[in-house]
Amino acid sequence: MSNPTAIGSTVIDTAEIDALIGDGPAAWDAAGRIPVELLRKLGASGVLCAEVPARFGGPGADPLASGALTAHVGALCSSLRSIMTVQGIAAAAIRRFGDREQRRRLLADLTSGRLAAVAFSEPGAGSDLSGMATRIRPVGDGSGDVLVTGEKMWITGAAYADVILVLGLHGEGPDGAAVVVPTDAPGVTVEPVPNPLGCRAATHCRVLLDEVRLPAETVLGGGRQPLPLLFTTALSYGRMSVAWGCVGILRACLAAATADARSREQGGVRSADHQLVARHIAELYTSERIAAQVCRYASEQWQRGATDMGVAAVLAKQVAATHAARGAAVAVQVLASRGYTDDHVVARAYRDAKAMELIEGSTEISQLILAQHALDTT
Repeated sequence: MSNPTAIGSTVIDTAEIDALIGDGPAAWDAAGRIPVELLRKLGASGVLCAEVPARFGGPGADPLASGALTAHVGALCSSLRSIMTVQGIAAAAIRRFGDREQRRRLLADLTSGRLAAVAFSEPGAGSDLSGMATRIRPVGDGSGDVLVTGEKMWITGAAYADVILVLGLHGEGPDGAAVVVPTDAPGVTVEPVPNPLGCRAATHCRVLLDEVRLPAETVLGGGRQPLPLLFTTALSYGRMSVAWGCVGILRACLAAATADARSREQGGVRSADHQLVARHIAELYTSERIAAQVCRYASEQWQRGATDMGVAAVLAKQVAATHAARGAAVAVQVLASRGYTDDHVVARAYRDAKAMELIEGSTEISQLILAQHALDTT
């Protein structure tokens, strides 16, 4: 590493990441694409799934270090951070549910430049697992192969992915399974969703699975895991990643707003010296500090394996996402017309932050979870 920087307990070459990203995010957002060569390079360096242990080729970052790295990238480009999130979810699911051989093979793939997406949501099943229709069923000819059939929607990063981790019902029963589906397998169709509001360069896709035949070893741990367990494991990692990414959004907005307020004058008075502008700056600073501290607490709970680590992830995502959405709006207000074009960092943050209130469990779903936790524990 040419310029190593401490991120939590792990040393990450953030200067090299910054150089690779450069001034690309605005152009990527406009084009709706990140150069796939860049994604593969970041994947091979371990940046896209930093918590994968060193024995599988990853950096072995702890949750705090991974969170700090995610916030760093999130401040630069939420679309790239979204790719980190889905690659990290795939790696977390493989570590949790894969057998020894699957962990060895698949995690090595994810830290050598191959790209993954995760497919959970369906047209009739977002947070409501009872509506899930995708089936992963044995072929029944003695081969051990399985057939995967279903439709998935809003699958982040699928346009870049070499493999997609697909969640579905196993056989005809209520249990679930996660299967690793190569995107070039016969029967797989990936269709980008046109004109998304935010995180445009991450790509959001419809994935059709038409009797996709795969060998048994593509099913993590042989399948038949409780569907809620599969879903919650993936969502918890995703919520932590999104939450830290929102800290990054707030830091980018704070930097842009303070720079503008210091450099601009109105009526012969520096903008920062107008009390109402100063109030906005204070609000942004407060939001960033609150979000960062809640995320830090959640990461510490995960690192300790605390009993409330799942709820801590929900809380972190809820607090960080709502503050990011509000903070991005405040930043646009401070910059006014200067931040009112699509290619400006605060305009991009404004669109991206709204998506954070919807993904990995909407704000309303998070509120229900937190309310139930309060009712059960206080």
